[in-house]
Amino acid sequence: MLGTMSGEMSRVEIQAALGLKGRANFEERYLKPAIEMELVDMTRPDRPRSSRQRYRTTAAGLEVLEKADKKGA
Repeated sequence: MLGTMSGEMSRVEIQAALGLKGRANFEERYLKPAIEMELVDMTRPDRPRSSRQRYRTTAAGLEVLEKADKKGA
């Protein structure tokens, strides 16, 4: 999921980038774990169900991506 994100993206945009259709499945298997591991954060944490909610990669998430890139190189 982190590799497909660029800037701030909505849930729908992230799901489309991953080719996933089911909202519940995406939230339970991808989004919630990434937020709990502090790899992704919400742009509106005080309103998690907002239609304007976007998600962005955190500094910790960027570190994970960098380490993955180094292992692949």
